[in-house]
Amino acid sequence: MKTADAKAGLVQLRERLQQVNDIERAAAVLSWDQATYMPPGGAAARGRQMAVLGSLAHERFTDPVVGTLLDALMPWAEGCSADDDDAALVRVARRKYERSVRVPNSLVAELSAHQAASYDAWTRARPANDFAAVRPLLEKTVDLSRRLAECFAPYEHVMDPLIDMYDYGMRVSSVSRVFADLRTQLTPLVDAVAAQGEIDDSFLKQRFAEKRQWDFGVVVVKKLGYDFERGRQDKTHHPFCTTFSIGDVRITTRFNEHDLGDGLFSTMHEAGHAMYEQGIDARFEGTPLAEGTSAGVHESQSRLWENVIGRSREFWEFYYPKLQRKFGRELRDVSLEQFHRAINKVRRSLIRVDADELTYNLHVILRFDLERQMLEGTLAAKDLPEAWNARYASDLGVTPQDDRDGCLQDVHWFGGIVGGSFQGYTLGNVLSAMFYRTALNAHPEIPEQVRRGRFSTLHRWLVKNIYRHGSKYTAPELIRCVTGGDLDVGPYVSYLRGKYTDLYGIP
Repeated sequence: MKTADAKAGLVQLRERLQQVNDIERAAAVLSWDQATYMPPGGAAARGRQMAVLGSLAHERFTDPVVGTLLDALMPWAEGCSADDDDAALVRVARRKYERSVRVPNSLVAELSAHQAASYDAWTRARPANDFAAVRPLLEKTVDLSRRLAECFAPYEHVMDPLIDMYDYGMRVSSVSRVFADLRTQLTPLVDAVAAQGEIDDSFLKQRFAEKRQWDFGVVVVKKLGYDFERGRQDKTHHPFCTTFSIGDVRITTRFNEHDLGDGLFSTMHEAGHAMYEQGIDARFEGTPLAEGTSAGVHESQSRLWENVIGRSREFWEFYYPKLQRKFGRELRDVSLEQFHRAINKVRRSLIRVDADELTYNLHVILRFDLERQMLEGTLAAKDLPEAWNARYASDLGVTPQDDRDGCLQDVHWFGGIVGGSFQGYTLGNVLSAMFYRTALNAHPEIPEQVRRGRFSTLHRWLVKNIYRHGSKYTAPELIRCVTGGDLDVGPYVSYLRGKYTDLYGIP
C-alpha cells in the first residue's frame, strides 16, 4: 500500500473507531451514574440502556467495513517501525476486531443488560447479607461467561480467553506458575511475621469524621499528580476508576468512620489508576490506544501509589504531621513510628481490599481458584459460600461470620463476568516493584523527594515510560522496554522481605 493510500485508510479507520469509542464512553457514563447517584428505581431502564449501547458499539466495531480497512492497512503496518503510532493503532485495532467478531451481538447485549441488573441486586444483597437474592444472577453470570469463552474455542482451559481479555497473552497455566512461585517464597515470610505477634492498630479504629477524611485524601492525591481539572471524586459501594476521555477520568471511593485507612488508601489506589489514564498521549484520544495496556499494568500503578509510596516511611514523614493536625484529638498521642507500623500491620483478615501487602495475594489466589472451578463446573454457584469459607479457613486461618464479608464482598462476579479479572491484582503487585526499582535506578533521589512531599520526578518518569504509551505496546513488550527483562517476582519478593523484616524486627 502506498503511503497516500495508507493515510486515507487511517483517516477512515479513525473515524470509525472514534464513533465506537464515543458509544462505549457514553455507556461508561451510565455505568458510573448507576454506581454513584442513580436512584434504585432506575435499575430496570438502565439495564436496557446499557444493552442498547453495548450492542451498538459492538455492531459498529464489527462492521465488515472495519475488517476491510484493517485488511488493507495490515501489510503497511507490518512494514513500519515497532514504535510507529499509526502502525500500532492498526495492530491493536486488528487484535480487538478479530476478538470482537467472534462474539455474537446478541450475547453482547445480553451480557450488558444482565450485568446492570446483577450489579443493582448486589448493592442491596451485600449489606443485607442475602446471598440467596443474587444466587440465580450469579448462576446466569457463570453461564454467560462460559458462552463468552466458547466464542474463542478451541482453548486449553475455559478461562484462558477470559484472562486474555484483561491480560493479553496470559493463560491459566502461566498465571498459576506465578502464583505458585509467590506462594513458595512468601509463605515462610508470612509465618515468620506471624510468630512476632500483632502490632497494635487500635487507634486507627476510633471515629474519624468522614468529611475530614475526604478533605485529607483530596489534598494527598492532588499532590501525587491526579488532575481535578480533568477528573472528580465521588462515593460508591465498591471503589473504581472510570474514563470518559483523557480529559475526564473519574475516581470513586468509600469511607469507614471507624477505620482511618479504608478511605485514604482507597482514594490513593484509584488515583493511581486515574493518573495512568490522564497521562496517555492526547493523540490517542478516541482510539483503542487510549487505555491501559493490561489489567496487570494498570493495577501496578494503583498498587505503586497506594502501597510502595503511600505506606512508606518516607511518605508519612511528610504527611503524618498534617494528618495529626487534621485529627488532633484522635492521633495526638500516636507517634509516627506507631502509625507507620499500624498501617502496615500483617493480619490474616477477611476483606481483600483491606488486606496488608504480605497476605493480599492469598486473597487473590483463592478467588482465582474459585472462579476457575465455577467455570469448570466443579463448583456450583449455590455452593460458593461454603467453598469460600473453607478456603479462607485453610489459606488465611479465618472464617467469615456471614456472606457480606465472605463471597459477597467483591463486585466483580456480580457486575462483570466470572473469570479473568482477579489475576491482574497480583500481577500488578509484582509489576509495581519491578517498575519502582527501575525508576529508582534512574532517579535514586526519589525516596528523599517523597520525604519532602515531592512526587513530580516519579510521576514524570511514569508518564514518560508507561502512561503516555497507553496500549501501544502489549504488557510483555512494555515490561521489557521499561525494565529490560520479563515478568519476574524477584523484585516484589525482595521489596516485601526488606519492608517486613524491618517492621517486625525479624533476624
